[in-house]
Amino acid sequence: MRRTVHLVLLAFATVFLPPHPAETAEPTSAPLTCIFGAFDDELTPLYQAITGPKEEVLHGIHFAVGKLKGRNVIVCRSGIGKVNAAMVTALLVQHYRPSELIFCGIAGGINPDLHPGDIVIAAKTAQHDFGNLTAEGMEVRGTKSPMTWLRNPVFLEPDARLLAVAEAAGNRIKLADIETAKGKRHPRIIKGVVATGDIFVASPAKKAELRKALGADAVEMEGAAMAQVCRDLRVPWLVIRSISDSADHNALQDFDSFTALAAQNAAQLTIEIVAQLAARPAAERAGK
Repeated sequence: MRRTVHLVLLAFATVFLPPHPAETAEPTSAPLTCIFGAFDDELTPLYQAITGPKEEVLHGIHFAVGKLKGRNVIVCRSGIGKVNAAMVTALLVQHYRPSELIFCGIAGGINPDLHPGDIVIAAKTAQHDFGNLTAEGMEVRGTKSPMTWLRNPVFLEPDARLLAVAEAAGNRIKLADIETAKGKRHPRIIKGVVATGDIFVASPAKKAELRKALGADAVEMEGAAMAQVCRDLRVPWLVIRSISDSADHNALQDFDSFTALAAQNAAQLTIEIVAQLAARPAAERAGK
């Protein structure tokens, strides 16, 4: 019976509902990049970099609209967690019709070779807490699109063009060295897997599970939710995360110690990505 109902609803949507919004809506005449993070500490360097900012408010969400490296941008705070990230993504896409969305923020390090200040450019992202929990453990699954009822893949991949721009930007920026107990070290920038879930991970056991099950390099609480909405609405997206802690028993202490450093590094790379986008020819930016 449930399958019959699903098929009827899918047929109704196909025949009677209007075309997919992202298929009919065009980006603004001038390219527009929307950047958001979960909380203010992640966004302070970006707010400071905007020129000519003005504030707009939609449904109580505050958006800073201005220029960054000559490109039209919107910077906003989503709040923490997947639901908040998905809601703000939908608002941004519906109201502003952006050329792309970038989530910029901090994350817990899962890859043992990553340390505070290092950056992960998400080549893949996945929801680690969506699926089936059985006696054998967690079976991660992709969500079903509410429009087609087809299942999304577990791993969502960003726009290839944006990923290439991010890699190029990573090769151009010069992050400051970090003082450690063992001396100075230079932050690394890698492409990797970012896992998303509605829990702050401060557990060696969960950290090991995420590394084994998903090959995760970093864990956070918003990226895959934004990615899912953007995938369904066909909007290019990218997730940039800098490591603030090691997602283990010291995570809360390290989070307090390294949030500002990680946020600064993530913002520095994001700003360079925007600069690279602003410098590209108009036809290339439009994907032509």
